[in-house]
Amino acid sequence: MPTIFIFFGFRFMFYSNDHEPIHVHILKDRCEAKYNVQTLEKVYNHGFKKQELAIIESIIEENVEIITERWKNYFEGKK
Repeated sequence: MPTIFIFFGFRFMFYSNDHEPIHVHILKDRCEAKYNVQTLEKVYNHGFKKQELAIIESIIEENVEIITERWKNYFEGKK
C-alpha cells in the first residue's frame, strides 16, 4: 500500500494492485474514502464527516499533480 503523503493525520495512498482511473484512498481512524483524482469525484465514504471530506477534497485539489505523478511512476514502473 504505497503512501503518497500524510496531512493532518489523513493518509493518502493507493493499493499496489489498483486500477484506473487514477484515484486515491484516504484513511484515518478506521474511516476510509476514495476519490477519483482528475474529477474530484467521491467514489465512497465510510465514516468521514462532511467537514473532514471538505479538508480531504481541498488537499486533493492542491496536490493533483503530485498524486498523478506518484501514481504514474509507480504503475508505469511495474510494467
